[in-house]
Amino acid sequence: KTRRKGCALTERARGAAMAGLVVPGIGGNGGIGAGGGGGGGGRVVSERTVGALERIGAHSHVRGLGVDLASMSADDASAASATCGLIGQLPARRAAAVVVEMARAANIAGRGVLLAGPPGSGKTALAMAMAASLHAPTSMPTLSSSLSASSRSGAARAGKNGGGAPFVKVAASELFSSGLSRTETLTQALRRAIAVEITEETEMIHGEVVEVIVDKPLFEGAAGGALGSSGRLTLKTTEMETVYELGGKMIEALSREKVASGDVILIDKASGKVSKLGRSFTRSRDYDAVGAAARFVACPEGELQTTRTVVHAVSLHEIDVINSQQQGFLALFSGDTGEIKREVREQIDGKVSEWVEEGKARVLPGVLFLDEVHMLDIECFSFLNRALDASGSLSPLVVMATNRGVTTVRGTPFRAPHGIPLDLLDRLLIIMTTPYSQSEMQQILRLRALEEDIKAEDDA
Repeated sequence: KTRRKGCALTERARGAAMAGLVVPGIGGNGGIGAGGGGGGGGRVVSERTVGALERIGAHSHVRGLGVDLASMSADDASAASATCGLIGQLPARRAAAVVVEMARAANIAGRGVLLAGPPGSGKTALAMAMAASLHAPTSMPTLSSSLSASSRSGAARAGKNGGGAPFVKVAASELFSSGLSRTETLTQALRRAIAVEITEETEMIHGEVVEVIVDKPLFEGAAGGALGSSGRLTLKTTEMETVYELGGKMIEALSREKVASGDVILIDKASGKVSKLGRSFTRSRDYDAVGAAARFVACPEGELQTTRTVVHAVSLHEIDVINSQQQGFLALFSGDTGEIKREVREQIDGKVSEWVEEGKARVLPGVLFLDEVHMLDIECFSFLNRALDASGSLSPLVVMATNRGVTTVRGTPFRAPHGIPLDLLDRLLIIMTTPYSQSEMQQILRLRALEEDIKAEDDA
């Protein structure tokens, strides 16, 4: 940054200005270089804008079912909106919307959903749309507003959809390749599909920095480190100004964030974490040129100390891993969670129920999508039959998908529809999907080209 008065450029910036190049963080609108007030009159050779990393998945364009049950009759195709990313499959989308409404009203306990149809008929997209609509607002978002959002991460959207409902996709073949037992893998998948929003109130200090004074230490350690560091921090809002005494850890936190006079900061009193929100608008004219990452915010209003509500969203499986004495929270990073005892899960379920009763937490059941369900054996089907009996909010919506007809149930000599035992098949609501027509395929390709920012002609 170049000050308006009495500040010389560095050798690198001066040489770049003479050569007519734009230095990242110094050049720009009105900066040093061509077109700027302090440039050497040279020509800009090249300038490249580096955007944020965007991850686009195969179903990252799906935002919901796009079906309004209140205004849609059995044969009303015009009420189904394509703005939520789904094309065609109107009967299946309407049936899925009915299932979502039943799940919201907690009237689908003990049942699951089976999506049956040929390959490439949109079974996975339909399951993701159900997860996006499970805890989403009643009004349907438009595709243009969704595409113009700043964060379009497909990985984040695959983890959580809409208002925070988790979507966990597990292929049946993965159960046989993991080092754990199949029932333990299914249990972890079920608990990953249940989110818990924990609400807590914290004391925050929010203000604009007037000055930071660090007292010089009287003594120095053998390694040159300061002993007994202290200082003063002056913060202000539009209505008040306060001086705080600083200790050694607080001075380190401020220096780590490079806090200077004119910055607007946020301090968590419980943890001592310092967050720099940006520069104050009153200091916007201190520099002739600022970088593209510079952010200007208004001076806070009201009191310096405020109480804020912070919401932490975790899954039940993450709570299980953290409270497991054998693995600990480090297993969240390595992925090797191992077997978790049943007693640990029961204690966590009881504690979460207490938090819900006290109003400290909220349980968000998501969607567990089991693809290639015909690949499961009789042991897995028996476990799923018992898991569907779990009542209450600690149970996700289980959605299965298969593209098989009448086939053999693995582990038995018997044949059954879709390769699923009849006792489990009676618990499932079957939704059929049909192959897409040529016009629907063209709409899907046009939608994918818009999602991936590809310019395609009509003939293409």
